[in-house]
Amino acid sequence: VQLQASGGGLVQVGGSQRLSCAASGRAFRRYTLAWFRQAPGKERDFVAAINWNGDNIYYTSSALGRFTISSDNAENAVYLQMNSLKPEDTAIYYCAVGTRVTSTRYDRTASYDYWGQGTQVTVSS
Repeated sequence: VQLQASGGGLVQVGGSQRLSCAASGRAFRRYTLAWFRQAPGKERDFVAAINWNGDNIYYTSSALGRFTISSDNAENAVYLQMNSLKPEDTAIYYCAVGTRVTSTRYDRTASYDYWGQGTQVTVSS
């Protein structure tokens, strides 16, 4: 499975950015797609996740109300719409897919099997 993230860049405080992640390779019957981010010198943190049929969507508290995760099964893609961006949102954003993600561990990096290469988002003030 290969994941290709794109859409990062430089954006001003309060602006918006839309990240995309295209998946190719092996097809899964049930899966969870997620976005994580990693700021310099920090651990990779959970941002948002959506399961294969869209019934379960999760956000970290800092993303709730500002970010929206969505997926397109026909395109094998997951998106992250980010609004009202803040300097603390600056990070490398990674997409991931997991086939054994549970409702209690969706925010753990270890729950995901495949990762994209990351795309840099920089929010300038």
